[in-house]
Amino acid sequence: MKNTRVISGFPGIGKSYLFNNGKNMLVIDSDSSNFSWLEPGVRDPEFPHNYMKHIKKNIGKYDIILVSSHKVVRDALRENNISYTIYYPSMESKDIYINRYTERGNPESFIELVKENWGLWISEIENETYPEKVKLEDGAFLSDYI
Repeated sequence: MKNTRVISGFPGIGKSYLFNNGKNMLVIDSDSSNFSWLEPGVRDPEFPHNYMKHIKKNIGKYDIILVSSHKVVRDALRENNISYTIYYPSMESKDIYINRYTERGNPESFIELVKENWGLWISEIENETYPEKVKLEDGAFLSDYI
């Protein structure tokens, strides 16, 4: 039985990189979009309960479970008493992250959504008291901390 760490990661911090390059670690990248949609444009009414079930099923099997940083997911983690650490950028890192999204080819609609909500989302994370929080230094990635 592994001592699993659940890591909630803000978009662009390097979750996929860690998943693909987690040396000597067994890592699962649990993309919430695989659980939140039945098909394009149709939300799964079981979300986030189905996502929590997936996370719970994998605790003990992996060293790290990477999960979404969406507020609904963070709230569900808290409600299910699942300890987690959220890794997120500083408020001042907005331009760095917008550039990351552009370079990795994210849709313009995603980039605009992040631009419009950056301050709100970072503030919400910073005001939470349940998770352990790690604010990434400018330009840093998750793998710099793991």
